[in-house]
Formats: sequence, structure tokens, C-alpha cells
Amino acid sequence: MNLLAELDQLNLEPAAKTQVAAMLQALVEQAAQDAQTIANQQQLLQTKDASLQAKEVKIAALTHELAYYKRIRFSTQSEALAPLQRDVFEETWSTDISAIDAEVEQLQDEPCDTVARPKRLRAGRQPLPSHLPRIEHRHEPESCTCGKCGNNLVEIGEDVTEQLDVEPARFFVHRHIRPQYACRRCETVTAAPIPPAVIDGGMAAVGLLRWVMISKFLDHLPLYRLEQIAARDGVTLSRSTLADWVGRLGVALQPLSDRLAWHLLQRDCLHADETPVPQLDPGSGKTKKAYLWAYRSNDLQPGPKILVFDYQAGRSGRHAQQFLGDWQGHLVVDDYAGYKALFAAARAHPEHQHLIKPCVELACWTHARRKFFDLFQASQSPIAHEALQRIAVVYAIEAEGQGLSTAERQRLRVEKSLPLLSALHDWLQQTRLHTAPNSATAKAIDYSLKRWAALTRYAETGDLPIDNNPIENSIRPIALGKKNWLCVTRRRIREIAFKIAA
Repeated sequence: MNLLAELDQLNLEPAAKTQVAAMLQALVEQAAQDAQTIANQQQLLQTKDASLQAKEVKIAALTHELAYYKRIRFSTQSEALAPLQRDVFEETWSTDISAIDAEVEQLQDEPCDTVARPKRLRAGRQPLPSHLPRIEHRHEPESCTCGKCGNNLVEIGEDVTEQLDVEPARFFVHRHIRPQYACRRCETVTAAPIPPAVIDGGMAAVGLLRWVMISKFLDHLPLYRLEQIAARDGVTLSRSTLADWVGRLGVALQPLSDRLAWHLLQRDCLHADETPVPQLDPGSGKTKKAYLWAYRSNDLQPGPKILVFDYQAGRSGRHAQQFLGDWQGHLVVDDYAGYKALFAAARAHPEHQHLIKPCVELACWTHARRKFFDLFQASQSPIAHEALQRIAVVYAIEAEGQGLSTAERQRLRVEKSLPLLSALHDWLQQTRLHTAPNSATAKAIDYSLKRWAALTRYAETGDLPIDNNPIENSIRPIALGKKNWLCVTRRRIREIAFKIAA
């Protein structure tokens, strides 16, 4: 509506008409200014709302991160959803019960003419391993005649008890005597050849070398502690000598290392992971971060279990490519970017300069579950709780199929796991639509959705693992070693553990 045009139709005096027109123009300009002010205020409110939402997301993320590190630093690191709390008095009760049992045994040992002492059941005590050698000690009565009537006693049975004992490291010396025989006529000397040794001219026998290597790499004892253990028996073993033995044994065992690695790469499914170790940086007085790359065979497939540690100075993905070479198969890994090149459409072999087929990625359900567990521990999120409950059902199916054959396990997964995983995928997608972006909940959901194909690939077969727990359990003892030997030298080593399934 044009107010000025309607004003011209009114029968007003020119002065009044001019005055009214000026008033109308002022009102229109004021309305335009008010509208602009309102638009500016709305824009400012939108900006503040977006800033407030971003700050809320940031606060939630920091709260989640703080709760995670507080749990790791001060609380239990178990990822059980509802762990049972151990009673603080349980240790004291166990001690008191053991003392009472000992007193009862002493009372039962007293002679009784009417009631035979019943055999006491020892709850929780397992029989001693049958493969351990037995040293028999026979305890005969002081007299073989009856103390009442004087007749000869007749053996009617035996009361056998067993105690477990251990013999600490015992040092002894092998003396190799090689008589020298001479022929007077030929003027020659004959003697038996020198027995072969791992270290030529060394004083260490095979048993001592085995003790040093097992103590260092399996029991994670640094060499200075082995030096102290030997000193208690009056044996002098300097650290420099022990270090020399370890280095020479590493060279001597390298063919075995290469052979075991070759056998490992014949498998078509492997676990892979890496863990940092502090490496001494000569000249700087400091340490830098090196890595132990671990590769392990799949427990669900037949054959002995093989575990290989490859020591490298960095975490670059090229180390995994160099170790695996042209290997092809299913590789179980976490979401570390260093493995992504292995799953590319095609990759070039670093030595032969030709393209090879990619590996097939298997994602780890433990890592996916951990995202929701950390979220639940930090905020008691109902979404995280629901995800944990659904994943727990998937793991329950895996526990049900532990003792089955490959074909039976595959049938079980197809019938039960695949429908549950499909329902979980639909639920995650619907939940993600109603979740604020960049929040901890969105990140936990996105981690699973982005790797869904790799997470569910196992359920289509009967011999692929659901997670990467076997390799994580294998590298967990290295943390104990890092607390003992603090750092490693710059010299590159490869440690290989070979375990045959029982």
C-alpha cells in the first residue's frame, strides 16, 4: 500500500498534507531501522548460540577427556561394564581362615581310638602338574611291631602328600678334559676335537646362556640384576660380558628368527600392533621413542602360535610394509593411519618395484567398544550403555562358539551374529542423526560407522577373529620391561617368541 498516493486523494490543505507526509516518511524510516535492528539482534543471537553450542561441545569433550585420564591414572583400567568390587577385608579373612585350618589340622592329628580322621577337601587347591619330577621321601615308623601286643605290623596302605618346591638358579662348572696322546714314532699329538659351542672360546655353557636370555627377554630383568643374582653365589658376571653374550646370541639365532618369520608369513590371517619403547640417543643424554612392531598368528586357525617382535626406530607405516613385503591376507589392526597403505587399491613392492594386491582389513571390536566404554564412564551416557549392551551380546555369541569347528562357528555367526550386527548398524545410524556433531557421542558412533565393513567382515567366516586382543595381550608384558630396563640401545634387534599350542 502506497500511503503517499492515498494521501494525495484526501482533501487536505497543502501545509497539512506536507506535514502528514513528513510524519509518514519518518515512521517508514523508523520501521526500517527497527527491522534492521531486529535482524542484527537475531544475527547476533544466532552467532552467540553457535558460539555457546561450540563451547558446550568443547566442555563436554574436555570433561570426557579429563574423566578418561582420571580413570586411567587413579582408577581401575578394567573395561568390564559392571565389575564386582573386591571386599577390602577379603585378604584378612583368607589369612584368618588359613590359620584356623592349620589349627584344625593339628587337632585332627591327635590319636583317636574310635573315629578315623576324614580326608579334608581343600577347596580351590588344584593338583600339582603331573609333568614335574617327583622326589620320594619315605617315612617309616620307628618300630615295625605293635606298641600294645608286640606283633609285627602289616602295611595296609599309604598316605601320600605332595609339596611344591623350587630350586633357584644353581651355578656349576663343566670340566672338559681332552687327554693328549702322542706317537713317539710319528712325533704327532692326537686329541678329541673341541666340543662345539654357541660362542667359540666363551666360558658360558648353553644352560647359562639360556638363563640369561630367558631372564632378560621373558622375565624382563635387566643385566645388572642378573649380575647381582650371580654375585650372591660368588660368581662374577660383569654387565659388559653379559651384554656381549646377548649380542652374539642375537647373531647366532638370526637364522631361526628369519625362519620363524617366514613361517608366520605363510598364514593368511595375522594380528598386528605396535608399542613404544624409549631408545637411548647417544650424545644427547636423552631418550627418544622407538617402537616394537608385533605380528601374531591367528588362534582360530590350525598350526602353532607364532609371535614376532620387529624392533624399529619409528612408527612409520613403511616398517610394516617392509616386514610384510608381498604378503596377502586378512590383517587385524587398530585405526592407526600407518596401516592404511596396506589396504590401498594396490601398492608397490619396495624391492621389486611391482604392484601387489592389497591386504584385507579386519577391524577390532575391542577398540570400537572402548569408545563407548570411555563415554559411559565419563558421563553415564544412555546411548553408550545401549551400545555396550548390544556389543556384549555379540561377544556372548563368540564365547558360545569357542569350542566349535570352523564350519560350525561360521554357521553360528551367520545365524546369530550377522542379524545382531545389522540391527546395531541401523540403530547407530538413527542415533547419529539426532546427535550433535563433534560431540564425544558422535565421535564414538562415527568410529564404528566409518569402519563398519572391516568390523563385520569376521562374521561372514568361521576362522577370522573378532578383535585384536591376542596381540594386545602379547605386547602388554613389554610395559613391565620398560619399567625395569628403562631404555634400549640404538642397536637394532628382533625378538621372536615361538609358542606351540597345547
